[in-house]
Amino acid sequence: MEKLLYPLWKPAAQGSDDFRDTLLQASQELGRVAGVHAIRLCAADSAVAPAAGRRIENHAPVPDAMLSLWVDSAGAAAGWEPLIDACVDRKAAYLVAEAEPLVVQAQHPSRPGERVYGMCHVVFMSPPASMDRQDWLAVWKDSHTQVAIDTQSTFGYRQNVVVRELGGNIIPCYAIVEENFPPEAMTSDHAFYATGGDEAVLQRNMTAMIESCSRFIDFEQIDVIPMSEYLVKPLV
Repeated sequence: MEKLLYPLWKPAAQGSDDFRDTLLQASQELGRVAGVHAIRLCAADSAVAPAAGRRIENHAPVPDAMLSLWVDSAGAAAGWEPLIDACVDRKAAYLVAEAEPLVVQAQHPSRPGERVYGMCHVVFMSPPASMDRQDWLAVWKDSHTQVAIDTQSTFGYRQNVVVRELGGNIIPCYAIVEENFPPEAMTSDHAFYATGGDEAVLQRNMTAMIESCSRFIDFEQIDVIPMSEYLVKPLV
């Protein structure tokens, strides 16, 4: 089975909530396509508008949504991509290898089609140009992962290493990350960094996180987009 990520851009005249609803409706049709086993939708809708201050855009305009599909084979995309194309102004497509150090449904279960608790940061990232790919993976996967879990209030964490770019309006990146935070983290650094309101803990966690990220992320290439998450069709 393969996981595909589709960053999606809405038609200019369409509002963010209407775009989300259009994609949710289309996702029901996608779920009936042979070979499509699971679907997740993330969308930058009005529910995450308070998190606008957390957005980082180095490749503007950044996507308005991202669709995750688990399929038998990416080579069968002609069976589902027309349903996606009918909803969007443009799209990109990536084949990725997913790891899930924190499973959302374990802490905040939701029913199919229901909005997942909190917000989801969708992050497009790359290492510094001088960094070897294997070194980058070792720092990120074997070292930074625990730092991120220990210093933030995340309850969901999916690491998607880009295996292959499949076309469209590609954002250059080595990985796409999905991190789930409680709703208070949209506007509160204390909630984001799980400090319990302690200023010293906030400074310690922020410093640890920034120092760790600086080891393997090119900050001039990163994009961070707060989105709402919907698990449309669970993988069973």
